[in-house]
Amino acid sequence: MTISADSVKELLSSENLGDRLRAVNQIRSLKPHIGLELVQIAIGDSSARVRYAAVSQMDTLGTQDLQLSLTILRVLLNDPEADVQAAAADCLGALKLHDAFEDLKKLYQESPEWLVQFSIIAALGELGDPRGFELLKQAISSDNGLIQTAAISSFGELGDVQAVPILVSYSTNPDWQVRYRVVQALSRLDDDAAKATLATLVNDDVEVIAKEAREALQLV
Repeated sequence: MTISADSVKELLSSENLGDRLRAVNQIRSLKPHIGLELVQIAIGDSSARVRYAAVSQMDTLGTQDLQLSLTILRVLLNDPEADVQAAAADCLGALKLHDAFEDLKKLYQESPEWLVQFSIIAALGELGDPRGFELLKQAISSDNGLIQTAAISSFGELGDVQAVPILVSYSTNPDWQVRYRVVQALSRLDDDAAKATLATLVNDDVEVIAKEAREALQLV
């Protein structure tokens, strides 16, 4: 059966959840401007699974109309389902929609859901907005290890050398995954203190960390 805008739209209006999920997947086969139009139908679906599948495509489809995407994703930050909120945050970062920064900050501070907070902190790196620095400072001290490592990575993506002292303080963390993220982040920051810390991490007991540090210092 040939996939068309009409056939997808028909499936999206089906009472069968499986049909609607299949329709969202089929949107990928259509031209992006048509996909953006149809995905909006799915975003309004009663099922969180359909909404999540739909919003997860906005990082690519959203490039067709950034202002419209900003409006849609802002609404989805208030979705009753945490998975949908998290996916919306991911897309706002991927699309670099700086106008959503305050929305993301507010949700991070108010949401009790670790997944939502994690996605926001990860999105701040992609967003590349300097205003994210203070929020990352909060997140790096989180009791949740995943949020903490996301903050470390986002500091590297943000590219602000003011993060170096903060990152250096985590370079001896007993969790090797934290140290690994620190190496990756420091490798993005052109700073003498960052290079000095990388030079010590070439001797880390965990080979993947030592290797990453060597490569960052162009010793390999």
